[in-house]
Amino acid sequence: MSPRKSILLRRIAVVVCGAILVGGCASTPRNPDDPLEGYNRAMFAFNENLDKVLVKPVAQVYDAVTPKPVQTGVGNFFSNLADPWIGLNNLLQGKPAEALSDWMRFMVNSVFGIFGLLDIASEAKLPKHDEDFGQTLAVWGVGEGAYFVLPFFGPRTVRDAAVLPLDLAGDEGWRPTHVPTRNSLRALDIAHTRATLLGADRALEESTFDKYIYVRDFYLQQRRYKIHDGNPPVEYEDFNGAVLPGQAPRWADVAAVAAVARLELVEPVVAAVHKSPGFEYE
Repeated sequence: MSPRKSILLRRIAVVVCGAILVGGCASTPRNPDDPLEGYNRAMFAFNENLDKVLVKPVAQVYDAVTPKPVQTGVGNFFSNLADPWIGLNNLLQGKPAEALSDWMRFMVNSVFGIFGLLDIASEAKLPKHDEDFGQTLAVWGVGEGAYFVLPFFGPRTVRDAAVLPLDLAGDEGWRPTHVPTRNSLRALDIAHTRATLLGADRALEESTFDKYIYVRDFYLQQRRYKIHDGNPPVEYEDFNGAVLPGQAPRWADVAAVAAVARLELVEPVVAAVHKSPGFEYE
C-alpha cells in the first residue's frame, strides 16, 4: 500500500470513529435525577464564581494564618454544636441508641472538652454520626425528588432543599440571638469548612471530568450512602442507562461510595454541609 493511501485510510478511520463517538454521546439519555439541568448548571456556575471571588480566598487566608491545632478545635466546636440535632433525627428515624450516644457526646464534650473544643467523646468510644431532617424524611418514605442546586447552599435534592430551614434552625451554631455573635460564628464555620476542602481542589481541576456532572453524581451517591447508613442498594445499568440485573455497577457508583468511605462521611461544602453557604469543589 502506498504511503498516500495509508494516510488517507487513517484519516478516514479517524473521521468514522469520531462520528461514532458523537452519535453515541448524542443518543445518551439525560440523567433522570437531573431534569432541571439547565437551571442547575447556571446556579452551579454562579456558586463557583462566588467561591472563587470570596469564599475560597477567605478560606486560604484562614488556613494560612490559623495553626492546625486551632483548626482542629474549631472543627470540634462546630461538630459538637450539631450533635443535639443529629441525636433528635436519629431518634425520629427509630434509632434510640444512636440518639442517646449523640446526646451523650454533646454533654461529654461540652463539659469535659471545653465547650467542644476537644473531642473527648470519641476517645470514650461515642461515635460521631451525621443525620439531618432530610435523611429522616427519607427513612419515613418521602422521595428525594429532582437534583436541585441552591444559590449559596449548593447541591441538594428537592426534599432536602424544602427542609433546609428546619435543619438550619436545629443547628445550635445558627441560633444565637446576638446578631454579631451569630454572624461571626457563621463566617468562621464557613471559612473552616471550606479550608478543609482546599486539598481536593487541584485533583478535581486536573481531572478530565465535567465538574458539574462529577459534583452532582458524587453528591447524590454520597447522600444515598448516608441515608442507608453505609449500605445503599446497588444499582446496575446497561450502556443505555437501563437498570439490568447481573451487569457491572456504574463506575460513578463505585467511585463515590469508595470516596465516601475514605472521607468517613465528610461532605463537600457544596454538597453537604447543610449550614454552609454554597460553593462548589474547586
